[in-house]
Amino acid sequence: MIRLNLDASAKEELQILCLGSHADDIEIGCGGTILRLAEQHPGCVFHWVVFSASGPRRAEAERSATLFAGPTRLKGPLLKTFTDGFMPFVGAEVKAAFEELKQFVEPDLILTHNHEDAHQDHRLVSELTWNTFRDHLILEYEIPKYDGDLGRPNVFVPLEQEVCQKKICHIMGCFPSQHTKRWFQEDTFRSIMRLRGMECPAGTPRRSTVVNWSCDAAGEFVSGCEGAKGRAK
Repeated sequence: MIRLNLDASAKEELQILCLGSHADDIEIGCGGTILRLAEQHPGCVFHWVVFSASGPRRAEAERSATLFAGPTRLKGPLLKTFTDGFMPFVGAEVKAAFEELKQFVEPDLILTHNHEDAHQDHRLVSELTWNTFRDHLILEYEIPKYDGDLGRPNVFVPLEQEVCQKKICHIMGCFPSQHTKRWFQEDTFRSIMRLRGMECPAGTPRRSTVVNWSCDAAGEFVSGCEGAKGRAK
């Protein structure tokens, strides 16, 4: 496997841009990665953007962003009010939001949706991420859901058991409006991390990269793992 490290020595603060279509997308897709980055890079800054967060979900998104990123490392969150499921039909407005975004953040790492996600809002945000930020490191996170569209990640972030449990507790505690959905359960989030953790040590060519963030044990057996896709522009 190839280990991917973020070198924060060149500057004091590592700038990380987290993009999600809806409240809870970032947390479900890469919450463990964010917790690990916050721990291993205390000086990092998280720029948090959610494109659809209105009503009770706005307060949920605000609380969750603070818990995951930490109040001292959080920029935002920037919460938009695009209608869930309708973003492709107001694509020009979403594009304008991206153009505005790139004026005030120059990220070292961007976390965004998988470009093959079956949800139309997710795909649009991913497409516009690559369209807007052309010379940046971008990792696409995955979200389990009804569509059964989970892919084959080629980037893995090993997570210890404590981080996995912290991610799950934050998600369950921050988003009570989602508890009526039958898939929104602890075992859903735990199972996908455990599955990716099982795949991580395989070392086959398609599973080529372990995000290391300076962890010497990366690539060995892990309690859980988050998968992502890295692809060239």
